[in-house]
Amino acid sequence: MTDRDFRLDPSPAKMEPSHLNVPEVFTTQDQTELNYTHFANKDESVLSGVWECAPCREEIESYPVHEMMTVVSGSLALTHADGRTETFTAGDTFFIAKGTKLIWEITETLRKFYMIVE
Repeated sequence: MTDRDFRLDPSPAKMEPSHLNVPEVFTTQDQTELNYTHFANKDESVLSGVWECAPCREEIESYPVHEMMTVVSGSLALTHADGRTETFTAGDTFFIAKGTKLIWEITETLRKFYMIVE
């Protein structure tokens, strides 16, 4: 982790297991979830890094943070409260506001860059 400018590496060798998802949300036998935080401020209210996760599906009542993401590889479908579904694949950048209600479904192992602000 660094406290100065840096280039985000989409495949850092230092990725470690992450446990943001509970086992029940995974939709295949693969339950791989990895993370590497490139930056965190002192109180971790701002985070930036790379995250990878196997296919999963989760209904989220209130997204816990403000998050901007760029998909490096894989595919993610977000279904909004109004029923509208958007699919994001490699190269797509999108934002989810804190408090958003949605269904988060990774349909193909996802690797993304993220910038989180609590």
